[in-house]
Amino acid sequence: TEIVYGRGTIYDRNQNELAMNIEVESINITPSKIIDKHQTAKLLASHLNLDSKTIFTKLSSKRPFVWIKRKCDLQESGKLRRLDLPGVGFISEQKRLYPKRELGANVTGFVGMDNQGLAGVEHFYQSTLKGTTVRRVIEKDARGRNIGAIQQTEKSETTSKDVVLTLDEVVQFIAEHHLKDQVEKYQAKSGTAIVMEPYTGEILALANFPQFNPNKFSAYPPQKWANPAISSSFEPGSIFKPIAAAAALDSGAVDLDDLFFCENGKFHIGRVPIGEASSHRFGWLSLQSIIAKSSNIGIIKIAQQLGDQKFSNYIRKFGFGEKTGVDLPGESSGQLKDVSQWSDLSLASISFGHEIAVTPIQMVTALSAIANGGNLMLPRITKAVLKNGKIVETFKPKRIRRVISDKTSRQMIEVLKNTVKNGTGIPAALAEFEAAGKTGTAQKYDQASGAYSKEDYLASFIGFVPADAPKIVVLVMIDSPRKAHWGGEVAGPVFRKISKEVLRYLNVPSKNERVYFLNRA
Repeated sequence: TEIVYGRGTIYDRNQNELAMNIEVESINITPSKIIDKHQTAKLLASHLNLDSKTIFTKLSSKRPFVWIKRKCDLQESGKLRRLDLPGVGFISEQKRLYPKRELGANVTGFVGMDNQGLAGVEHFYQSTLKGTTVRRVIEKDARGRNIGAIQQTEKSETTSKDVVLTLDEVVQFIAEHHLKDQVEKYQAKSGTAIVMEPYTGEILALANFPQFNPNKFSAYPPQKWANPAISSSFEPGSIFKPIAAAAALDSGAVDLDDLFFCENGKFHIGRVPIGEASSHRFGWLSLQSIIAKSSNIGIIKIAQQLGDQKFSNYIRKFGFGEKTGVDLPGESSGQLKDVSQWSDLSLASISFGHEIAVTPIQMVTALSAIANGGNLMLPRITKAVLKNGKIVETFKPKRIRRVISDKTSRQMIEVLKNTVKNGTGIPAALAEFEAAGKTGTAQKYDQASGAYSKEDYLASFIGFVPADAPKIVVLVMIDSPRKAHWGGEVAGPVFRKISKEVLRYLNVPSKNERVYFLNRA
């Protein structure tokens, strides 16, 4: 029979093991060598916690080799081995173990019975991790018992290598912990949080809730195995407004101090009325105040200065409408209609995050471009490949293209700092660090009724800290929260808690510490 040995280990960025192998034994039978089928079936069933009728059917097989139970732990197989049953054999194998259980499970993925990657990094890097196929010829005595094994290794070009991820298990734990708390507090359907380094595109945490344990993946419905952070697309709502504002500033269509009349909350495009998300009614507002107060009418007027074609071009430059290229399976490209298919209402709708579908990974990559000086970076989940403990391949940061100028980036950082200081993002503010970001509260489209839901919202916050020299960009999304639905109120505090703990863990000096060190110098 053929057995796969030595599948590569998956590590986090600090070489903590996220997926590894343990030694196990698999039980097989040679049916023709079994003397008392009923008694053997009864003993196998009781020791292996299996159904005796099913085992008896296998014992009656005409085949020379039949598996009874694969990959038993050594304690379980040891008890059975001591019975010395004729026709019952034992083969050493390796079983995949995920020692951190649910931690990062949607990223690491899992393997099948024959150690083939079925999801996540396990699947994407199957050819790197796959191990060596060993053909084992089992020698048996006259009673059908194993008396030895001749191993023959089938040589192949690809031998096992280990994969080092960009994930940091501590940052991953922090993100998962605070996301879970908030999803449960607001009785929401699900949640996603991503922590990314804006200058490199490296993902430090990619959290989803609900979670699953990859050691027992078959006990969960298949939809829980997916990675919504890269595979699910949604209408982003107001967290998309910074994209429109950055595009308008970068193109020269508007200036930072331009004022826009926000129609006191009543505006029509053709016969379609457009209102504000909140009960507020705004008159004249600057671009900075439009973002801070999250005015729909204001952002429409900014986008109108751009026009359909230029706005569409910038959206695509930011990476929307196509896959980011992150090294994980199942990525969605989202949805962005070609500008030739836009209606009279499309520019307005897209400016405040409707009539476009984006993925969380697209959104965090796009905001990283605003935070890092204007460069769209390739998001990465893998840092290096090892062989025998030595680095054989590294994945360096890769710039895809410049999206906006450095000047526009600096202007947008000020705009987004103001949103956290004086606008809808106040619940996301940190005492120790200056943050920049944007709230989002998107009504979810109900396919059944063909209208936007009055009950289901996507509450989100996306931002970066420290604002003027960002170490991390953090996106938090809570799907269909109950009791409250505003992005600032529901997602903002998760951003604050994750950011505070991650920056402390990364030893980033706070505002007060920086002043102290400068004064001492």
